[in-house]
Amino acid sequence: MNTRIALLAAACTLALAACGDKSPATPDTTAAATAPTEAVETAPADTAAPAEAPAAVDAAAPAPAATALGSDKPAAVVADCATEIEGTDAMQFNVGSIVVPASCTEFKITLKHTGTMPVAAMGHNVVITKAADMQAVAAEGMGAGAAAAYVKADDPRVIAHTSLIGGGETTSVSFAVSKIKDGGPYEFFCSFPGHSALMKGTIAVE
Repeated sequence: MNTRIALLAAACTLALAACGDKSPATPDTTAAATAPTEAVETAPADTAAPAEAPAAVDAAAPAPAATALGSDKPAAVVADCATEIEGTDAMQFNVGSIVVPASCTEFKITLKHTGTMPVAAMGHNVVITKAADMQAVAAEGMGAGAAAAYVKADDPRVIAHTSLIGGGETTSVSFAVSKIKDGGPYEFFCSFPGHSALMKGTIAVE
């Protein structure tokens, strides 16, 4: 009888020991399962940070556009009551204005064609009129033809004009300054067909 009781007690002790071994295992596996979950949740926060950098570059992009202003041509250089200006194959004068000194009685303008195109294709001249007359003089000059430098003969609105030249050539004209002292404003332009829209500038006495 005592032997049976001892065996039963031993069996219970073994059973309790077996249950005790299983219970600690459960928390360990739970802790292990939650660890990867925390790592996954923090990963997106780390990768989101670099996305801020491109936005800063885009915000600075408009700055260069502000440099597109201020493209006016310079005034012609005047010395000894004369100046030299240039015309190009790009249908442009290199100056946008001519200031004639009031002390001058006569003024000379020299035109140099710095291009290479022939006079028939890209001829240039300098014509001086009142600003209000420029368009009409240019339009009527087309009918006069290249032989007349695209200037209507004996046109009273024309104060002065050079001959028509092609690439590599030079021409000049002199006129009395008194003709542009009053009644302005006055302009100089190229009367070759279509050129006056771009090749023009102001001329005044100061």
